[in-house]
Formats: sequence, structure tokens, C-alpha cells
Amino acid sequence: MMKKSVILGILLFLFVPLYSFGEQNDEKQRSNDQEQLRVMVIGAHPDDPESAGGIAAKYIRHGAKVQLVSVTNGDKGHQTLSEDALSIRRRQEAMCSGNVIGAEYIVLDNHDGELVPSLENRLEIIRCIRRFNPDIIFTHAPNDYHPDHRYTSILVRDATYMVMVPKVTPEVPPMKSNPVVFYLSEGEKADVVIGIDEVVDKKVEMYHCHKSQMYEWLPWMGDYEDKVPEGEEAKKKWLKEQRSGSWIDAANRFRDVLIEIYGREKAQNIKYAEAFNKAPYGGRYSEDQLYQYFPFLKEETNQ
Repeated sequence: MMKKSVILGILLFLFVPLYSFGEQNDEKQRSNDQEQLRVMVIGAHPDDPESAGGIAAKYIRHGAKVQLVSVTNGDKGHQTLSEDALSIRRRQEAMCSGNVIGAEYIVLDNHDGELVPSLENRLEIIRCIRRFNPDIIFTHAPNDYHPDHRYTSILVRDATYMVMVPKVTPEVPPMKSNPVVFYLSEGEKADVVIGIDEVVDKKVEMYHCHKSQMYEWLPWMGDYEDKVPEGEEAKKKWLKEQRSGSWIDAANRFRDVLIEIYGREKAQNIKYAEAFNKAPYGGRYSEDQLYQYFPFLKEETNQ
């Protein structure tokens, strides 16, 4: 009798953990069948995902889940702070920025200015994408001026498709489908242009969180430290003047795309915009899926 009890105990010990582990994996796999749209913005440095801060705010207002990711910790961008001190500060600034719109902000621990499209970094990005399981990703264009930006773009490119391959980084369950990928537009062409007038102050507030960059590092690099005003409200007003030129330019340059999306009357009244290009990889996207991936447009265009 005792022998049977011992054998039964051993069998329970062996099979119960396996059963539990299987259930956890099933739960993770089931979480891939999501109804809530999941949006990921992957930038090279803390303050880079804010390039899509307007559209991120719109997604969240519409009930989507948004995650902002910085692939480096931004530990080189300051004239006086040590790398360790700056890395800590920039993480805090990133958290502040995410809180402005209610988005999760992830900062990976790669050194600023030293990012390379290595296998190790590719696997890290694959795991990062899988854990969040996005439907759509926004990232840098591959011809961006900054090497960290370009290599972030390459890492995202190399990670897509592989996010669905089970034996690559098997410790994180694979995705069932490839996410759609859009570039932050830097050129003369844009596939999708989004008006951000109603959330532009949120975008400014996000940038305002990055004080080490907006009011210290960039003014020092550009030799305009004496132009930075005193006081929080004065700083925000000045920052909006500094930053909004490119958002106004996007609305003006891509007015024809805005008209296609919003109709002439609404498009003519849009002052600020963010522009995006579909990447030639990732999940398939066509114009008839506009409202699927940009659902807030359905209300804004009265469709």
C-alpha cells in the first residue's frame, strides 16, 4: 500500500507542474486573440516615440492599448550629467511622458550612440514585440539621419516575421500574425496623415517631460540656451513654438492626403498633423483597412 502511495506521489509531482505550465502557455496564446487594438511605437531614444505622440493619444482616447518603447537608454545626450545619472533621469522622464496619455513606456538598456543591428539585439526586439503583441507598429524610417534611428528601424524590420516563428526565442510564445508596420514619415511622401489639433497640447506635454533634452541638451547643442525661458508654463509655450513647426509643415505638405482621408472641408482646417508611410514588410495593409487600424478616423470623418 505504501509503495503505491509513493508511486502516486511521484506521478503527481511530475505531472502537475507540467499541466500548470501548459495552462500558462495556453493562456498566453489565448491572449493573442485580442479584441482591443494594440499599438506599439518603437523609437531609438527616450523622446523619440513622442514623434507619434499625437496619434498615440488618439488611440488611447479611442480605447486602444499603447506601448511606447525606447531601444536605448539615452545615456549620452547631456553636456554635464554622467551616463548613469542621465540614464536614470531619462527613464523617469519617459515614465512621465507615458503617464501624460496613459501609455506604458519601456526603456531598454542599450547604450545611446552604440546601437547595432546584432543578433542579440534582434532577439531582444522579438521578445519585446511578442510580449506586447501589437497589431500595428510605428518606428523610424531606415534612411533617418541618426545611426541609432536607422538601426532601430533595421531591428524592427528583422524582427517582424520572426515574431511568428516558434523556435526563435521559444521562451516567449510566438505571435499568430505579423503586425502592420508604419514609418514615421521624413520624406516627400505619406500614405497616412493624421490631424492632431485636438491632442497637440498633450504631445507638447509629453515632450515637456523630457526636460534634460528639451531645455538642457538640445539648447546646448544648438547654442540657444539663452532662449529657454523660466517657469513651467513659459517653457511649455516656448516648446510648442519650437516643436510645432514640423507638425504644421506635415499638415501643409500632405494636405492632399488629409483631404482624401477627412474630406476637403475638415482637411482644410487641420493645422497640425503626423505623417506615416507603410513599411514594405510586416503585415499586409491596404486603404480599405484604414478604419481597422486607425479606428478613431471613423468618428472624425463621420463614416
